[in-house]
Amino acid sequence: MRFETRWVLPVCLALAVGTEWCAAATYKQVHRDMITDLSAGRTAKAVAGAEAFLKKHPEDAESHFILAVAHAQQKDLDKAMAHVTKALAAGMPVERFLAGPRDLLKPLTGSEPFQALAKAKASPLLHGPMVGAVTDASARFWLRTAEEAEVEVAVRPAVIGDLAKPVCVKGRTKRADDYTAVLEATGLAPDTAYTCAVRVGGTKVDAPLSLFRTFPKAGSPARFKVVFGGGAGYTPKYEYMWNTISERSPLALLMLGDNVYIDTPKVRATQRYCYYRRQSRPEWRRLVGRAPVFSIYDDHDFGTNDCVPGPDIEKPPWKREVWEVYTQNFVNPSYGGGARQPGCWYAFSIGNVDFFMLDCRYYRTLKSDPPTMLGPVQKAWLKGALAKSTGAFKVLASSVPWAYGSKPGSKDPWQGYKEERKELFDFLAEHKTDGVLLISADRHRSDYWKIERPGACDLYEFESSRLTNIHHHGVMKGSIYGYNKTCSFGELEFDTTAADPTVTYRIITIDGTVDHTFQLKRSALAHGR
Repeated sequence: MRFETRWVLPVCLALAVGTEWCAAATYKQVHRDMITDLSAGRTAKAVAGAEAFLKKHPEDAESHFILAVAHAQQKDLDKAMAHVTKALAAGMPVERFLAGPRDLLKPLTGSEPFQALAKAKASPLLHGPMVGAVTDASARFWLRTAEEAEVEVAVRPAVIGDLAKPVCVKGRTKRADDYTAVLEATGLAPDTAYTCAVRVGGTKVDAPLSLFRTFPKAGSPARFKVVFGGGAGYTPKYEYMWNTISERSPLALLMLGDNVYIDTPKVRATQRYCYYRRQSRPEWRRLVGRAPVFSIYDDHDFGTNDCVPGPDIEKPPWKREVWEVYTQNFVNPSYGGGARQPGCWYAFSIGNVDFFMLDCRYYRTLKSDPPTMLGPVQKAWLKGALAKSTGAFKVLASSVPWAYGSKPGSKDPWQGYKEERKELFDFLAEHKTDGVLLISADRHRSDYWKIERPGACDLYEFESSRLTNIHHHGVMKGSIYGYNKTCSFGELEFDTTAADPTVTYRIITIDGTVDHTFQLKRSALAHGR
C-alpha cells in the first residue's frame, strides 16, 4: 500500500509577538524547521536562519537555543555556551537544554561548563507532573527527568493536607521512554481535591502545585465542566491561554488534535522538540498539574497537512514511530488497541457522562469502498461502546468537524467520509441512542452547528480549535454562531442532576471573556420526542 496524501499549499503568516522567550513567530514554525535542518546536517542553513531572525528580534530566546544546538554540533562550545547564557537571560529555563533533542545537544550538555551550570540551576524534574486518566478512585501522573531515575508521587487530600497519610506510588523513568514514567495512584475518594508532591532519586523537588479533583462517583448524576479545543501551535505571545483555562477550574482538559505543530513525521528529533517547547512552559505545567488531560491527535501532530496515511499499521513506517512519541508525551487511559493495534481512541466517563475519543488519522484511507476515517477495528469498538453506554450524555470527540459546512469543498473533515458518517448516525438512530453530543477541532475558530436528521433526533456539534494559533479561519454560513477574533476555547458545563439534564456550551476568549453561551436539554437529543 503506497502512502496516500493530499497537499494543500501552506500559507505563511508572520507576526511579531512579545519578548518573553520568543520575540516573534511565524505560521511556518521556522524554529521547528531549523531543528529538522540540524538533524539532517544542514547546520549552516540553521545558523543563517537563526542569525537572521535575531537581527530583527535580538532578545529571541528560541533562536539562541537553535544557535546553541548548532554551535554544539560544530564543536564550538564557547559560542554554544554564550547562546545558552542569552537564552536563559531571555527567560528560558535551563531544563530546556537538558530535555533535548539530546543527541543534538550532547556535545554541549556533556561539557564541563554546562554541567556546572546545570548542577547549580537545573531541577532533575524537567517536565510535569501532568495529571491524566483520572477516575472516581484513581489518577495517573506523567513525569520526565533529566536522567533515568527513581521517581515517587505522594498524593494527599487537599483539605487535610499534611495530616493525612499519603498514597505513595513509585516508578522509574526510562531512556527507552524518553526519560518519562507514568505512575498511578489508586484507592482515592470520589469528588475529592488532592495535591501531590514529587520526589526524584529520593529527594523532594520543586514543581508546579498539583491540585486536581477526582471525578464524581461513576454512573452518578453530577455537575461539572470540562474545557476542550485544538489548534495549539506554539506561539509564545499566546501561551498565557493556559493560565486563562486554569482560572476556569475545569474538571478535565480535552486536547482534540493539532496539540503541537510538527508536520515532520520522519524526524523524531523535531517531533520531540515540538513537545519539549510546550512542556517547558510554566503556564502549561501549572495547568496540567491541576486539570487532567485527555488527548487525541490530528494531522499536524501525526503526519502532514490533511494527511491520509492509509489503512496499514506499519505502512508508511513512520506511523508507529510518531505514535510512540505521542504516547510518551501524554497520559491517556489507553491508546487505541495498544502496540498490536496502535491508535489514540479510548473512552472515559465523568459521573454519568460518557466520552468517546476518536482517532481520525492513523487508519484513514480514501482507497476503500466506502472511504473510512476510523478503520474497521476502531469503528467496531465505537459501536460496541456506544451500545453499552448508559450515560445521560454521550460525547463523541473528533479531531475534524462533523458538519458538512464547516470546511466547504474539502474531503478532510467528515464531509469527505459521508458514507461512514451516515453509518454511525444511522447506528445511533437504530439503537435509539439518546443524549449524543458531537465535539471537534481543526477549524481555527469556535462555533456550533445543528445537524438535522430527518426521521431521527437532530445532532449538535460544538467546535473549537484556536487555542494558541496565530492563523484563524472564517466563520462559516450555516453555523448557529461562530467566533474567530482572538484565540478561544470551548467549555461544556454538564448538570445531570436536573430532571431534564442540561449541557451549556460557552465560547471563552484567551482573555477570559465569555463571548457566547448556548444551553441544550437532554430532551432535545432524544429519539421520538
